[in-house]
Amino acid sequence: MASVLVLYHSQEYGNTAEMARAVAAGAQGAGAAVTLTNTNEKRMDVEQYRTFDAVAFGSPDYFSYIAGTLKVFLDDWTIAKKSNPQGLEGKPYALFYSHGGGGAVRRVLEELFHRMGSQVGETVGSYGKPNEATLEKCRKLGRRLAESAR
Repeated sequence: MASVLVLYHSQEYGNTAEMARAVAAGAQGAGAAVTLTNTNEKRMDVEQYRTFDAVAFGSPDYFSYIAGTLKVFLDDWTIAKKSNPQGLEGKPYALFYSHGGGGAVRRVLEELFHRMGSQVGETVGSYGKPNEATLEKCRKLGRRLAESAR
């Protein structure tokens, strides 16, 4: 059974969390064991990150940039990778985001997370609260991610 991490930041409106739950549901539907981690509530331990087969990253758009807590994770990941890259590189990953206008964070997500491994599917975005079509895209993304981890 593949293990999938859905690592995201969500707080004020919960739009990114709703998308994260849909990605998780899709991965679970494909038979993966899923761990949801909101970086607004808990810092992701890089040693634990090593144990996952695949990961989905999600962020709201904060001034055309990712949430600071995801940037902290990337910093931790980069430092750990220098001493021991095993289990940090080469994972299949997926990306999703929410925004209140513009959605410039998409480009930033794709630029920052490309070093994690191989992107699965298209980056899914939502303007404000995700509608059912967007949530279905998230579920499909989660299924594809889980299937890629086998």
